[in-house]
Amino acid sequence: MTKIQLYSLATPNGQKVSVALEELGLEYDAHTIDIMKGDQFTPEFIKLNPNSKIPAILDPNGPDGKELAMMESGAILLYLAEKTGKLIPSDPRKKNETIQWLFFQMASIGPMFGQFGHFFKYAGDKCDHPYPVERYTNEAKRLLKVLDTRLEGQDFIVDGEYTIADIAIFPWVSCLSKFYEADKQLALVDFKNVNRWLSSCLERPAVKIGMNICGFN
Repeated sequence: MTKIQLYSLATPNGQKVSVALEELGLEYDAHTIDIMKGDQFTPEFIKLNPNSKIPAILDPNGPDGKELAMMESGAILLYLAEKTGKLIPSDPRKKNETIQWLFFQMASIGPMFGQFGHFFKYAGDKCDHPYPVERYTNEAKRLLKVLDTRLEGQDFIVDGEYTIADIAIFPWVSCLSKFYEADKQLALVDFKNVNRWLSSCLERPAVKIGMNICGFN
């Protein structure tokens, strides 16, 4: 085995890594982990990710030349960026800005958007109380405002440079409309800087490929 092995599904967290692999031009084999069928709970996958979540990678050429398994999409993005010296600035200030916004996605955007989508789109027959939808709608809109403010007058999350911070965040923003169909609920049209940035990211050739790796059947 000489290529990176990707174990994933085309959800926002999975799309981050496949997009990064495409952007970096790294050779990899993609293996679909169908979470609806419980693939994430097989002993083989648990060896790669004890937490039974996608994505995971297996790099046959780790930092010490030995095989390395990686879990957690943010950690994988940082690993791939540092492995190649790409998609992360060399300037120390901008590098730390990139890591900061990567953590913003992992700690806030992903969990809050995910909870919003769960209650707004999928849990209607299990929870008819309005509180969860109201709570996560308000939080999702707040986070979109943070992002919109950050993107005022600049093309990318870190000014002047497309990085793993963009790759971490834009699949989740895309998901709000594509999967959750929440355009009206979140007034997505109001976040003009976010929409401009998202359109720019989605037009990248590597993104068009990476967003559809390990797609749903």
